[in-house]
Amino acid sequence: MSAGLLDGRVAVVTGGGRGLGRAYVLALAGAGAAVVVNDVDADAAAETVALVTEAGARAVAVVAPVGPTATADLLVETAVERFGRLDIMVTNAGVLRDRVLWKTEDDDFDRVVETHLRGTFSCARAAAARMREQGEGGRIIVIGSPAGQFGSFGQTVYAAVKAGIVSFARTWSLELARAGITVNAVIPTAMTAMTGTIPIYEELYARFLEGEPLPQQVRRAHALGGPEDVAPLVVWLASERSGDVTGQAIGLGGDKLTLYAHPAELMAEYADGGWSVEAIEDAWMTRFAASAQPSGATFPPLD
Repeated sequence: MSAGLLDGRVAVVTGGGRGLGRAYVLALAGAGAAVVVNDVDADAAAETVALVTEAGARAVAVVAPVGPTATADLLVETAVERFGRLDIMVTNAGVLRDRVLWKTEDDDFDRVVETHLRGTFSCARAAAARMREQGEGGRIIVIGSPAGQFGSFGQTVYAAVKAGIVSFARTWSLELARAGITVNAVIPTAMTAMTGTIPIYEELYARFLEGEPLPQQVRRAHALGGPEDVAPLVVWLASERSGDVTGQAIGLGGDKLTLYAHPAELMAEYADGGWSVEAIEDAWMTRFAASAQPSGATFPPLD
């Protein structure tokens, strides 16, 4: 049971108006945290706050786009002014502009980078400054994606920023360790409006919205459940129980909990005096090629 696990703690969740963000807000509040709910959709943010307050917990909405430093500062200031402190920052806000490389326009690139990469950076920076000032540690939880782990056809910019966000977590876990601030990346997979646009899931998503349970094959092999299935990982990483966990990329979706590896050297060969073109080709063909890494995630077909 997570009730009371976060009593006295204060969290900010960006993109908390709907979907996974709303699930994170409700779970954090259910564990005892007061929550600043950020979203660009005022109605969605207000609905999430209402759900929290109706359950007897505390929340406040801040309607603003992430990316600008002013928004990050406002979120931290609101947490401190309304609830007295900041302990948890969850950088969930994101946008999609799915296009292959040659069809990706400058505006698509800038919007995705501004929201995901700069938004994560500016909010984490503001949170780290406040947590270091408080001197009591803290939790920064950034949100990645399988696209950032494996690559994803048609998601040129999204895959890049999600990979960058995981690198943020690894670097910040080193920089903030002395302050007792942990930084981890959550890699969520869930049946959401975005997932429902993927052709193989369209029919399944429609049935899911009607209340039909997802088959075990989908919950396990495809790691897809509801947004609420991902939320326990965020609560655990936000709690004192995970105090020795930092710099990790951890996935959760449906019934599947995953620890992702850091990039590592798979093989190495040496040539005295350096390498020629021919020697590189020979080494690749005879020794390296068998270990070449695939791109993209693969899933078994749905029955």
